Amino acid sequence: MKITVLISRVLLGIIYLIFGLDYFFKFIPYQPLHPGVTGAFVAGLKGVGYFYPMIKSIQILGGLSLMFNRYPAFSAVVLFPISLNVLLFHTILVPSGWLMGVTLMLPNVLLGVGYWRYYKAMFTMKPVV
Repeated sequence: MKITVLISRVLLGIIYLIFGLDYFFKFIPYQPLHPGVTGAFVAGLKGVGYFYPMIKSIQILGGLSLMFNRYPAFSAVVLFPISLNVLLFHTILVPSGWLMGVTLMLPNVLLGVGYWRYYKAMFTMKPVV
C-alpha cells in the first residue's frame, strides 16, 4: 500500500500543480470554449471573479503539499471535492473528457484508503466533546 500511496500522491500532486499553474501562466493550449450549457457553466464560474483564482490556488497549494509529503492527508481531503467535480463535469457535461475525471478521482480515492487511519475520527456519528 505504501507504493500505491506514494504513486497516487505524487501523480495527483503533479496534475494539480500543473493545471493550477496553467490558469495563471497559460502554457497549455486549449481548444475553443464549450458551447451551450457547458460554456454557460464555465463562463458563470469565471464571471464571478474570485472562484477560479481561489480553486486554482488551492490546487497549487494542494499539489505542492502532496508532492512534498507535507500534510498530504489534509490536502487529499481538500482536493477531493475538486476531483469529484472534475469527474462529474467531464462525465456529464463533456463526456469525451471522462478520462481526465477518472485520472483525478482514482488516485484521490486510493489516498483516501491509504490515509484511512487519519480519517476515521471524521466519521464518528456522535463525537464526545
